[in-house]
Amino acid sequence: MKPHLLYVEDDESLSFVTQDNLELQGYDISHYTSGKAAISAFKEHSFDLCILDVMLPDVDGFTIAREIRKYDQQTPILFLTAKSLKEDRLQGLRLGGDDYITKPFSIEELILKVEIFLRRRQVTSGESPSKVVIGEFELDYPNLSLQHESSTRQLTQKEADLLKHLAEHPDQVLKRSDILEKIWGEDDYFLGRSLDVFISRLRKYLRQDDSLKIENIHGVGFRLRTK
Repeated sequence: MKPHLLYVEDDESLSFVTQDNLELQGYDISHYTSGKAAISAFKEHSFDLCILDVMLPDVDGFTIAREIRKYDQQTPILFLTAKSLKEDRLQGLRLGGDDYITKPFSIEELILKVEIFLRRRQVTSGESPSKVVIGEFELDYPNLSLQHESSTRQLTQKEADLLKHLAEHPDQVLKRSDILEKIWGEDDYFLGRSLDVFISRLRKYLRQDDSLKIENIHGVGFRLRTK
């Protein structure tokens, strides 16, 4: 089956070109110009990835993402943001987004990011159960869940990728550039801001175990303290 993508964009010319190119890559695209229609569609259909424009005439992309995360924590969300609005990118990530592309963007860049996300989902769903113990927590990476005693938290793909990477190198200093290359595919200033947002999320999730701490090594990177 073709991967099914939810694409929300009200710019007629841009959406036509983008949808056409994505379909040429073999994707099944459901395109909406209305945020309300997109939210209704997500509740009724299954999608492998969401591409959301932030600026929409009725319901903005952030609101769509917030509604999606009420129903689904796993489907990757990719935001399309205005280049000048840096805070948009960080706000989108805080709401549960996985990545963003700034406008104007190249179709090649969009296709590459879509391919990366879908490939990771396929690898995750296709591998045998693999659980990583992190202090009092257990990360079920294939199912994107983090368990602590009787409670379970659903993670996004990026959160699970980053936590797994940190857990595989306990008590080691990991360079920011290496983390960005590993998880995001490139080392970029604005992606570095994204990394900071995800680190903040993980710190919040791990608070229940006092023995765990994600340290910021100034000017270098991060270290997951486990003792």
